Amino acid sequence: MTTRKRLAIIVYAPALAEKDRRAINSVYGMERALPGLRLEWRLSKSGRPISLPQRDAWVMEKIEDGGFPMVCNGDESYPVTVWGTENPGPFCPGGQAQFEVHAELPLDEPVIASAAAVLEGVSEGARALWGRATPYEAAVDIAYQTAPTLQGPPSPRRGLPALKLFEHIRAPEIPYYLGWLNYWSAAAAQAIGFPDPTRDSELLSRARRTVSGGWVVQLTDAPLDLDNPAHLNTLKRTYERFPEIGGRAAP
Repeated sequence: MTTRKRLAIIVYAPALAEKDRRAINSVYGMERALPGLRLEWRLSKSGRPISLPQRDAWVMEKIEDGGFPMVCNGDESYPVTVWGTENPGPFCPGGQAQFEVHAELPLDEPVIASAAAVLEGVSEGARALWGRATPYEAAVDIAYQTAPTLQGPPSPRRGLPALKLFEHIRAPEIPYYLGWLNYWSAAAAQAIGFPDPTRDSELLSRARRTVSGGWVVQLTDAPLDLDNPAHLNTLKRTYERFPEIGGRAAP
């Protein structure tokens, strides 16, 4: 039996305060974006779905250590999950802890069609600085851009550029890396210099403005597949266009 492909979403936001509504708002944003989605279950220790009749109250009550526990759609044959964590200050730009929202969905036609709206909904709900949605296989390759080796610096795959560790990036609004779909808040877009009408016409043709003034920018029409030379070249060109991403710009 083949394993279903997955879309991995992660957004980075300012640290969560106690009982912060951004936790549940990120879940709302995901539900609104994907027709019929209801994230009203939790998982038992054995991994079985348990209904949450008072989901909102449960999520708010369970906020601790800067995050919230996983909620899901209760369908073991078509799992959709979302949860929140805190990345502690020592591992973040400027020593400022960050709230991260993670989500995973099947990479099928309905999700592909709604992926930009899902990323936007989660990001705006969390009031994220930036985020991305990427097929899991491509996300693994991209992770090698920041993963140190035993010998020292990262050793990226496929000729992608090496990126700085998160804590070495100068400001929290600067994206650490790119994905298939990219959410850039107004602050993030300003920090990297997007958009430039003369240089970003191709990206703007696949971009949408968000209610808060940010952007969702799609690199390729189809989900990013780094075995596709055209997709890989697009990713490389976008890194060249935005040297601030990953802390590669000259000081």
